[in-house]
Amino acid sequence: MNPRVFFPSAGLVLALVIAGAVWTEPVGDAIAAVQQFLTLQFGWFYTAVVGLLLVFVLAVLVHPNFRRLRLGPPDSRPEYTYLSWFAMLFSAGMGIGLLFYSVAEPVLHYLEPPRGEPGTVDTANEALRLTFYHWGLHPWAIYIIVALSLAFFSYRHDLPLSIRSALYPLIGKRINGIAGDIIDTLAVVGTLLGVATSLGLGVMQVNAGLEHVGLIEVSTRNQILLIVGIMGIATVSVLSGLNNGIRVISRVNLFLGAALLVFVAAVGPTVVILSALLQTFGTYVQGLVELTFRTDIFRGREWQADWTLFYWAWWIAWCPFVGMFIARVSRGRTVGEFIMGTLLVPTGFTFVWLSVFGATALHQEMLDSELGAIVQASESQALFAMLETLPIAAITVPLATVVIVGYFVTSADSGALVMNILASGGDPNPPLFQKLFWAVLTGAAAAVLLVAGGLQALQTATLTAALPLAVVLLIIAWGLWTAFRADAYQAHEVTPMPEPPIQKLVRYLDERRGSQGGRR
Repeated sequence: MNPRVFFPSAGLVLALVIAGAVWTEPVGDAIAAVQQFLTLQFGWFYTAVVGLLLVFVLAVLVHPNFRRLRLGPPDSRPEYTYLSWFAMLFSAGMGIGLLFYSVAEPVLHYLEPPRGEPGTVDTANEALRLTFYHWGLHPWAIYIIVALSLAFFSYRHDLPLSIRSALYPLIGKRINGIAGDIIDTLAVVGTLLGVATSLGLGVMQVNAGLEHVGLIEVSTRNQILLIVGIMGIATVSVLSGLNNGIRVISRVNLFLGAALLVFVAAVGPTVVILSALLQTFGTYVQGLVELTFRTDIFRGREWQADWTLFYWAWWIAWCPFVGMFIARVSRGRTVGEFIMGTLLVPTGFTFVWLSVFGATALHQEMLDSELGAIVQASESQALFAMLETLPIAAITVPLATVVIVGYFVTSADSGALVMNILASGGDPNPPLFQKLFWAVLTGAAAAVLLVAGGLQALQTATLTAALPLAVVLLIIAWGLWTAFRADAYQAHEVTPMPEPPIQKLVRYLDERRGSQGGRR
């Protein structure tokens, strides 16, 4: 244990949990006031940070010397296969949230658009594009910054697997002092609140799924009981370790989710889905720069606060957790391979998922179904309401609930693992009792936020945690670029790039002409 990180971070979260349990109504009012202040005063800052981080990641990817560096010694090789690697990336990085919003978000943008008239064809196109925007390249760019810095400094330079290590090029050995302690404490608190937000959303949707199959009704009390039960499963997974618990559940999640995806694509409006995927991808790429730096300053920022700023804060609050987890499973890969795999593959799968579920939901709503009214009344019911309109809902609704529980478990146990590592000074195998402590505290925080204010409280918690972390991310990017420059120009440490086939052919022909000329 690192007591200078463990006790401050645990104390801050425990204070929030106790205050929310004892003074529920005043805490709920304070949460609403904090949310309004942050969105009005710092909305531009969240937008700028996320845009700059995406630019940074793309700059590293296209840099010919940076992308050759390996996350570990030059002779190291990846520990996990591509299948296991992608499964763990997706389960940790998206999981619950994508299941919660893949139907609800496009429908809500269609009925309550930020621009234009609701319920039109143009609004339907824009609704899916905005959903792509929120779930596309930007969150993975944020995760990559943290994951890349942790893996690079830990596996290549033998520094602790901790956020503070990313500051080593800037402040040197002072990362072991108060500056490093503050950075790691912010990371632990941000991680816990970000994971608690996902768990809160997940348990709301599990409760809705169980109500659909007639088991229990939707209520805060039942949601808290579900948190207790599912966190018990997550604790068992935590105790079984990374290879036995998280890896196995992640692969099961991926296969079950893929089965659900294929089913909806096959029995739903397949042509509409494929057309929507192509069209929305094109409009997303075309308007990426404009979307990235949009603030809607003269239109009113209520919609952006409820959607874009919440998402950016959510991804930032999650980045220590997801970044640490991705770093933990990415040792041995090159920087280029790491960025390509982490940025493009999960984003591509996400776009397919959003097109299948989102376009199906929009198609149903445009045919004058009751889906929109259900979604507006309860976002957690959206996925199940859409599945009810398709065949064999008696099978697919329980299957979707199982997938949500699986992502709930992987988010909880991998989050507990990451918080434990950060609070233990970067020890990759921290004490067992601390894993249990962080798992229980995460569940308690999610329960208190649900009681204190439901979805609004969850959103405010992420906005609050993300503000200082956004500053930390900019510093990390600066330190990472400095370190890359130092390493990339040491020729003996750079992994040679393979010679392109066309250059091999040109060199062969030149050698042939030279040898023939010599014989003559």
